[in-house]
Parts: sequence; structure tokens; C-alpha cells
Amino acid sequence: MAPVPATASVAPKGMRVGDVLSGQLNALRVRAPKGKRANTFQLVSEPRRLPAPAGLCNLETGPETFEIVTANDTQAAELRKLVGKQVSLKVNEVTCAEQAGQMSEALVTKWSVVAKPN
Repeated sequence: MAPVPATASVAPKGMRVGDVLSGQLNALRVRAPKGKRANTFQLVSEPRRLPAPAGLCNLETGPETFEIVTANDTQAAELRKLVGKQVSLKVNEVTCAEQAGQMSEALVTKWSVVAKPN
């Protein structure tokens, strides 16, 4: 079997609802529409192919940066404690980023922490 050339792209791993997404959690400060600063959380992981109809988000390898959307202050506080650490999140809802200027390639809107670092 011939070796795969370095320039050949490897198909991204597929993601289904309920799968676990792991990587480093970062906090970003962004300006909300009314000019107010807001904390945004981002998980950097391996490229993933999202469930249909999202697919690769118009990217060659699929998204690698995922904005973790918080639904309330409790979720935001939980993530603030984990910034800078490797975390694993169970993804229940994910979609491609569609707004201009977003810092992430995909949005995780429903999630839960499944593995916290020690």
C-alpha cells in the first residue's frame, strides 16, 4: 500500500447529536450588539463534520473552533471555572456559524460538561 501524500486531506471525523467534543476551553471578550462587552466561550478541537444539514460549514476540513453558547448565568459560571483547561462536552445541538465576524466556525447551543479536569 502506498503512503498517503502529505498534501492529501483526511476526511474529518463525523459528529452526531450526543457525541462528546473535547479540547481546550478559551474565554473571549466580544462586544455585544448594543456595545456591551460579553464573555464568550470557545472550544478548540479536531476538525469535525457536523450532522446534516450543517456538514462541513463551507470549510474544507470541517469546523475546529466551537463557540459554546450559555443559556443562563449558571452555565456561564460553570464554564468560567474551566477556562484554559481540557474539557469534554456532550453536544446536544450544534450548527454552523452564520453571522459575519463570529470568532468560531460552529455554535454549540445545547451541551453539558461530561468530564471535568482535576
